[in-house]
Amino acid sequence: MSVRILALVGSLRAGSHNRQLAEAAAKLAPEGAQVEIYEGLADVPFYNEDIDVADNVPAAAAKLREAANASDGFLFFSPEYNGTIPAVLKNAIDWLSRPYGAGAFTGKPVVVVGTAFGQYGGVWAQDDTRKAVAIAGGKVLEDVKLSVPGSVTRFAEIHPSDDAEIVEQLTEVVNRLHSHAGEVTAA
Repeated sequence: MSVRILALVGSLRAGSHNRQLAEAAAKLAPEGAQVEIYEGLADVPFYNEDIDVADNVPAAAAKLREAANASDGFLFFSPEYNGTIPAVLKNAIDWLSRPYGAGAFTGKPVVVVGTAFGQYGGVWAQDDTRKAVAIAGGKVLEDVKLSVPGSVTRFAEIHPSDDAEIVEQLTEVVNRLHSHAGEVTAA
């Protein structure tokens, strides 16, 4: 049985370094694991209880929930926007936290990593993402972290999958998430 890990990328920019990290993670997935990068976060409307109505959830939000419910674990890739989590990731967390008490994250392992231009690699945004997804019911693996500073210069001429240090660190992240997600799947 394959472990399905859903990757959610907090940057919608075409040349996003966080998207590139997610692509590298998908390539580094161990045997028995599949890292699927979710496409379509830009299409999900802002969360609003008035439109989150049974049998009438917006199609883009329903598609996100379906992908999340079919996943065994989550891998967030968060840049830092104005010192915190990007709106697109927060919105995804809000949609996936419902219905209250039975959202898609409930009991599933979650890892948050990322890269940003600043000297700390987006740690504030990643910490805020961990907090929000934990409140939403996710089992955040607090000791599995990767924050890559200086993204604009570090990845100016190289894809993260061609950076030996990043490959080593990201492989460890994906392997540890796979291990925890496998435990959930086996239970």
